[in-house]
Amino acid sequence: MSVAHYENFPVASILCPPALRPAVVALYRYARTADDIADEGPGTPEQRRVLLQHYRQCLLATFEASSAADAPLGKNAPGWPEVFVPLGRAIAQHRLPCQDLLDLLDAFEQDTHNPAYPNRAALLDYCSRSANPVGRLLLHLYGVDDPRSLAQSDAICTALQLINFWQDFSRDHPQGRCYLPHEDAQAHGLDPQNLCHLQDSPSSQALIRELVAWAREHMLQGQDLSLRLRGRAGWELRLVVQGGLRILDKIEALEYRTLMQRPRLRAWDMPRVLWRAARMRG
Repeated sequence: MSVAHYENFPVASILCPPALRPAVVALYRYARTADDIADEGPGTPEQRRVLLQHYRQCLLATFEASSAADAPLGKNAPGWPEVFVPLGRAIAQHRLPCQDLLDLLDAFEQDTHNPAYPNRAALLDYCSRSANPVGRLLLHLYGVDDPRSLAQSDAICTALQLINFWQDFSRDHPQGRCYLPHEDAQAHGLDPQNLCHLQDSPSSQALIRELVAWAREHMLQGQDLSLRLRGRAGWELRLVVQGGLRILDKIEALEYRTLMQRPRLRAWDMPRVLWRAARMRG
């Protein structure tokens, strides 16, 4: 199972309990397929939104089928059987919450509009649907649902999404996407109407420095969850946390000149990530 698209989220990794791997892979395939429809689907944005609506109907049909004891799981979904047949099994076995899966589709549909983000609150609202459901679904598989853990999971997932934004300027801007909050850009004298055409400059560096600190703050707010989760889940989350923080370190090392270049984790970063994960303390 490729994780090239979601490199910050481990998918059915060696640390994931074997009993949960089919469900994790099914969730990943569901999210990856919907994201690809929104980003790379054929036709106009409106045609991609129509396709996403059809995808949503398939999801609801799968939930309906999974609630019927005599229904073949996923078979009633009118499309994408490679996605909804295994997802139907996961829904039936683990009683997955429908709303989290629907929230992901809302975020993917929002991407087809390439909206502007006037402030950080608007960006956090997007993260609450594009990233936070992933963590909540994984916690659900592990049977964790207390408010403190959910809030910390949300903080980690929001941090990962923000890190992805500040990492992916060179990928997002050619597609007309810009997740820089306009209020922050204006505070540094940058034109909000021209954010997708920015070049690295002292002003952009100062802006990205502040946004990196914001992402780091969210990660640190949630990182204790990885220390409270027992066993493989905790270790896997530690690696996710440290992987995200390592990306922020790389952005800092580039002096926040990331509008034209993309920092990424390399094989030689892993010993440092593993070392930091092992040394994490509350």
